This record gives sequence, C-alpha cells and structure tokens, in this order.
Amino acid sequence: MGSNLERYQGGNVVDSGPATPGGEPSGVFGEQPETACDPGAASERRAIGHPTTCRAREVLQRVGDKWSMLVIDLLGQGTMRFTELHRAVDGITARMLTVTLRGLERDGIVTRTIHPVIPPRVEYALTPMGRTLLDAIGQLVSWADSHLPEIEAARAAYDARHPAE
Repeated sequence: MGSNLERYQGGNVVDSGPATPGGEPSGVFGEQPETACDPGAASERRAIGHPTTCRAREVLQRVGDKWSMLVIDLLGQGTMRFTELHRAVDGITARMLTVTLRGLERDGIVTRTIHPVIPPRVEYALTPMGRTLLDAIGQLVSWADSHLPEIEAARAAYDARHPAE
C-alpha cells in the first residue's frame, strides 16, 4: 500500500493523507485525529451547535452513521433477525452489519437476544432509549426521500462542472 490508506470504519470512509508510522490513517475525512478534547474550545463549539464533549461526539458518530441510521429505522418496525436485517439493508456486508449491531448494542440502543434452539436464533430490537431516536431518524429519512430529485439534479450539475473528479 502507498502512503495513503482508505478503508471503512464504522460505515465511514477513513482516509486522508499520509498514514502514521503504525500504518493507521491520519484522520477521518481529512481531519486530524483527536487525542483529547480541547476544553478551551467548548464555548466555541457550543455556540456553533457542536457537541461539547468527546463522548457526545462518539455517540453522534454512532447514531449518525449511515448503516446505524438504516438499522435503527428498520428495527423501529419491530424485532428482526440478522438475516432479515441483512436482506433489508441494501449494500451492507454481513461483517459491517455485525460491527454496526455490536456498536449499537454496546451503546444501549439495540438489544440482542439469543434463543436456545438449534440452530440458534438471534434477534435484535431497539431498547427504550433506542426508540427515542426513531422520530429524529424518521425525519431525516423523510427529508432525504422528499429531496431526492433536487439532490440528483444538484449532483448532475456539479458533475457537469467538475468532470472526472
């Protein structure tokens, strides 16, 4: 591999520039990785609507991830098995679905229930806290659906102005 790395992590493309000596990319989407929060910048972040803590940003990264949003939206319809989710989320690999579900479970948004049958049956459902995300995610999904023609037109216009980028 060259000096730049591109890989997926949590549903986001991670890249941006030269890799660190350990082989890891230097940041997400061109940003430098944060080693610690900058407490002096908290009031500035608050003023422009950014989360004020590193932990809040981590949670927003999880629930704002494209795969997580789709999984949460689907689980809003009820409990689903892994294979049902995999079929319903177009384009997701089994590994990425596993990573997404584990992260959502770790954050208390999704529960995983293993039924002791042969073969084992595993089901996923939203927790009560996870259900509180449904309105916000539903609004984002509706917004995307209703603005799709405008977005496609904007993309076509951009691509016409910037060929081969």
